[in-house]
Amino acid sequence: MISDSDFRIDLRRSGQLIHVPSDRTALAAVRDVLPGVEFDCLIGECGACVAKVLAGEPDHRDTVLSVRAKAAGRRIILCVSRSNTETLVLDL
Repeated sequence: MISDSDFRIDLRRSGQLIHVPSDRTALAAVRDVLPGVEFDCLIGECGACVAKVLAGEPDHRDTVLSVRAKAAGRRIILCVSRSNTETLVLDL
């Protein structure tokens, strides 16, 4: 299980593969290549930066998603959550 380690995000729609170092958020890394990704609170409470997960296992650190939604693993809150797998595939 990877927690605070580096991981990759495969942005399926845009065809980009990005690296998320341990000292950056997934949102920051995604916005480097897709600046239009929305965000608001940056603390995992609003849900503005939610993204659809196509593959991989998110490490949920937000307070937005329900227990059931987190267990399903189909959404991630990019500003605070990370990955339990080496790569997350997102519908972005």
